[in-house]
Amino acid sequence: MPKGYWIANMTVHDTDVYDRYRRANAKPFAEFGAKFLVRGGTQQGREGAARPRTVVIEFPSYAEAVACYESPAYQAARDIRLDVSDGTLIIVEGYDG
Repeated sequence: MPKGYWIANMTVHDTDVYDRYRRANAKPFAEFGAKFLVRGGTQQGREGAARPRTVVIEFPSYAEAVACYESPAYQAARDIRLDVSDGTLIIVEGYDG
């Protein structure tokens, strides 16, 4: 079964509030087996527009990735983040070739 991934590319406007979001998302991420593969760090935009913060999170399956996002606990965390960041978040099924 292919893994699932969240890929987020964000601009954070208030790091103090964003830290509250990170604390709030810890529980649903643990519950759904999330593993951070990329969490900020140095990056180079080579093609297209990119934001300064990129995060890649691996889940045991695509279904778990979607369920985590839709969970009430993550939605509560997301509400903290919305006013202090702009960006994109996609959920994608991994390649199991």
